[in-house]
Amino acid sequence: MNARDRSFRCLMVAGLFAGVFWVDAALAQDAGCTLEPVAGTARQILKCRKGLTVIVEEGARFTLEDGDRNGKADAVRLRRKALLLDAPAGSVPGGFAVVTPQAIAAVRGTKWAVDTGEGKTSVFVLRGRVAVHRAASDAGVVLKPGEGVDVEPGTAPLTVKRWPAKRVSALLARFGL
Repeated sequence: MNARDRSFRCLMVAGLFAGVFWVDAALAQDAGCTLEPVAGTARQILKCRKGLTVIVEEGARFTLEDGDRNGKADAVRLRRKALLLDAPAGSVPGGFAVVTPQAIAAVRGTKWAVDTGEGKTSVFVLRGRVAVHRAASDAGVVLKPGEGVDVEPGTAPLTVKRWPAKRVSALLARFGL
């Protein structure tokens, strides 16, 4: 195990004990991204290749993944809280996915939010389209702007709903929007 791997494990263990996990700057760079604090807040912005940006809610716990091992992030594994992602068309060849314990949300050229916690994952689309399916199933739905889905344990079909303005506003406020 090299020094970077040891540092990563220490950071991960410390983050788990603190209940918070932040991707550090070196690990973000290894995934083709930079991590920047949002002035006056505890939020961070992850800026990746060709315009992919991820606003990280305070206290979010996640890891970046490079499934094809090309040195560029192509997924994020979200364990707690929420991320707001903006993946302009062409920013992530092959698409980008957010993986939670309950669901997988995958996209190309879109802006969407994923919130996970207490046994449920919620996905909402601001722009573009997002395919969502349960982590243990290939059957899923495709969301369009203004639509969302709540993915809970079980096998019931996913139900797409147009989210009320109050719910959308509450979610976006968590990102300072």
